[in-house]
Amino acid sequence: MYAVVRRYEGVTDPAEAGRLVDEGFVPILRQVPGFVAYYWVDAGDGVMLSTSVYEDRAGAEESVERAADFVRDHLASLLPNSPQVTSGQVVAAG
Repeated sequence: MYAVVRRYEGVTDPAEAGRLVDEGFVPILRQVPGFVAYYWVDAGDGVMLSTSVYEDRAGAEESVERAADFVRDHLASLLPNSPQVTSGQVVAAG
């Protein structure tokens, strides 16, 4: 499995960002081959985190592209800063 973690800082309206992600982005990710799970977390103080898990690296890489497109097209005003993106192979899970 592969995971991708994105950290967004300077989020202007976390509640609205969460709504748009839930209603618009999650359905897109579910269509990515190898999709396992997705989580969108409000960490407070204008910081939001997303974690997505895929069966393979190809799915994880596709999710990065789809996330960039969705943010650009639907969330740019709410997520004004580029995210810090970290991805890699899952080596332990519970």
